[in-house]
Amino acid sequence: MKGIICVNPFGEPKESVYQAKRLKEEFAALGVNTRIVSDGYLKNCISDGKIREDFSCDFAVFLDKDKYLSACLEKSGVRLFNSHAAIRVCDDKGETYIALAGAGLNIPETVFAPVCYNAYSETDDAALNVIAQKLGYPVIVKESFGSKGKGVYKADDFTALKALAETLKLKPHLYQRYMPDRLGTDVRMIVIGGTFLCAMIRENANDFRSNIALGGRGRKYEPSAEFIAAAEKCAYVLGLDYCGVDLLFGSGGAPYVCEVNSNAFISEIERITGVNVARAYAEYIVKTLKTE
Repeated sequence: MKGIICVNPFGEPKESVYQAKRLKEEFAALGVNTRIVSDGYLKNCISDGKIREDFSCDFAVFLDKDKYLSACLEKSGVRLFNSHAAIRVCDDKGETYIALAGAGLNIPETVFAPVCYNAYSETDDAALNVIAQKLGYPVIVKESFGSKGKGVYKADDFTALKALAETLKLKPHLYQRYMPDRLGTDVRMIVIGGTFLCAMIRENANDFRSNIALGGRGRKYEPSAEFIAAAEKCAYVLGLDYCGVDLLFGSGGAPYVCEVNSNAFISEIERITGVNVARAYAEYIVKTLKTE
């Protein structure tokens, strides 16, 4: 059994490299040989009309978001953790919410921005007013692609909303209802193999975004059965082997889906909870490969 752990070839983000090293350590402790791969050049390509891959592996832990590399690996027969489809749907926040809709989960009311191809097109004031009336101020504006809180904004009035719409019009983005309960707070839930493992609550006194990268602080948290059920359902619906589900507190403390991360970082949650997340993930992968 030979595996690779794929990280971005440009060394970003550094947390992904740390994660790869931790996983390699835990695989070694289980007697599984893995190597960290950060180079897709020429090793995955189409040659003579076929996918040619030169990684010589049975499985890959995919810690990148390169949809072309994940698709090539999977099509060539490599078992990916997570799958190409799961990584792709989680990378796009819009696709994530659409996939989760109708599954019995609480999702903040969401309006999708229309796709714009012309930089000289004017934003539609009437449409923005309808969005504001529907969602109420402040309006949360999210770029569909982004992590660590980047690309998430808050528009407190029409002037700010229009400015954001104009800035983002050539990028996929969406608008959401602001969740006023427990501002700057969310719960990061780690789910492996469909089962909840551990959680931390993240709080930021200086920003509506709770991300650790933006100054948020985490502490160990014992979530309710309702939060656990919501996190596990997200993982099931999206077909994820491993994920970090971020849940907000809604009215009455009900869990609302904020985001689902297919490659949730482990350094902070391992430190805070004392749970060996890397070992749990490696053990799950080995068990899965032996039974498939």
